[in-house]
Amino acid sequence: MEIDGYIVVEHSDSVSGYLSIIDKAIESLRDALWLVNQFIHLNPELAFKEYEAHRVLTDFVRSEEGWRVTPSAYGMATAWVAVYDSGKAGPVVSLNIEMDALPGLGHACGHNLIATASLSAGIAVAESMKKHGVPGKVVLFGTPGEEGVGGGKIRLLEAGAYKDVEISLISHPGIFNNSPLVRTTAFCRLEVEYHGRAAHAANSPWLGVNALDALVIAYNAVSVLRQQTMPSDVIGMSITDGGGPPNVIQAYAAGVCVLRAASASRLKELQRKVTACFQAGAEATGARADIKVVDGYADHVPNRVLAESYRQYWNSLPDVPEPAIPPKDQFTWVKASTDQGNISYAMPSVNASFAIPPGPNSGPPHTPDFERASGTKAAFDRALRVGKALAGTAVDVLTTPGLIEKIKQQWRRDMDAVEQRVLG
Repeated sequence: MEIDGYIVVEHSDSVSGYLSIIDKAIESLRDALWLVNQFIHLNPELAFKEYEAHRVLTDFVRSEEGWRVTPSAYGMATAWVAVYDSGKAGPVVSLNIEMDALPGLGHACGHNLIATASLSAGIAVAESMKKHGVPGKVVLFGTPGEEGVGGGKIRLLEAGAYKDVEISLISHPGIFNNSPLVRTTAFCRLEVEYHGRAAHAANSPWLGVNALDALVIAYNAVSVLRQQTMPSDVIGMSITDGGGPPNVIQAYAAGVCVLRAASASRLKELQRKVTACFQAGAEATGARADIKVVDGYADHVPNRVLAESYRQYWNSLPDVPEPAIPPKDQFTWVKASTDQGNISYAMPSVNASFAIPPGPNSGPPHTPDFERASGTKAAFDRALRVGKALAGTAVDVLTTPGLIEKIKQQWRRDMDAVEQRVLG
C-alpha cells in the first residue's frame, strides 16, 4: 500500500517464517565466525593490502556448500566475489564486506564487525534458499580500501561487478545509533598549486610573482566563504607548502581543501565556490593556479522499503538493544563518508548503523578506545544480530512477490528528491 507518497510493505509472515532458519544458520557458525572476526581484528591491514583478511574470508565461504568464489576479482588483489545461485531465476541480492584498517589505529572503524555481519548474513540467506527452494542469487563482495579515497566499491562499480545486482546491504558499527536509515556526507578533496616567479624580496621584488600571496588570498577567501555556507557543509583547508626562505618572493605554494556536504549535488556547488576562491588568488597576484579535484565518496541514500524490512527483523529478535531504532522515515545523520554512498546512487541500499558497547572512555569510531571495543565478544554478538537482520531483509526481497519493484520505485523517487535537494 501507499501512504503519503511512501511505499509501506507488511512482512509479518515472512519475518516469522524465515527468522528461525536464519537464526539457526548463524548460531551454528558462531564459534567459526568468532575466529574469523578475531583474526581480522588482531591482524589489521591497510587499504588494498588486506591479503590475510582476503584469504581467511574466501576460505570460509569456500567451506560452505554451494558457493562459487572468485579471489582477486576485477583487477584488485584483495577484492573477491562469492555467489550462491539457486539455479532458478529470481532477484539478485548482495552484501558488501569491508576488510581494511586505519593507519596507526587498527580496526578503530570496526571493519572486522562489518565483515562478520555481512558474511554471516550471506551464509544465512543461502541456507534459507536451500531449505525453501527460493529462487534467485545472493552475492558477497569483498570490498577493499574503504578508508580514505578511491574505495574498492567504486572500482568494483566501475568495473561492472554490480551490473546484475538489484540491492546492496551493509552495516557499520558505532556507539550512538541503531538505524537502517543512515544518511552520510559526500566529500571530495581539492589540491591547489600556485606557480609564480622568484625574485629577491629586497633588491627587486617587483620582478616577482608571489605564489604564497595567491595561496593566502585563497585561504582567506575560503575562510570568508564559510560564513555563507549551510550548517551541513564542512570545509577544511591547510597550507601544505608555504615556499622557501622569507627574503625571496615565493615561486611556489600549495594547499589542500577537503569538502563535505549533505548530498552529491550540494558538494558540486560547494566545490564550484571553493574553486572560485582558488582562482581569485591567481587573478589577484598573477600566479598560475593548477587545481586538481580528487573525487571522494557520494552521500549514502538509504532505501526506506529495505529499511522497514530490516527494522522488523531487528525488533523481532529477542532482547532488543538500546538505543531503539528511530521512528519510520526518520533519517540518522552521520557526518562521515563511505563508498557505500556511491553504491546507493547505483541501486537501492541499506547501510545499517549499529551500536556496540563502548570502551572505558566511550570513544567513537577512529579512536583507540573504539578499536578495543570492536574486538570484544559483546561487539561480536551485536554484529551477529545485525547479520540476522540483514539476512532477513535479503530473504524478504527474494521471497515477497512484487517487493523488488516497490524497492526500486522508492529508489527512483529518492534519486529524484536528491537531485531536487528535497530529501531529508
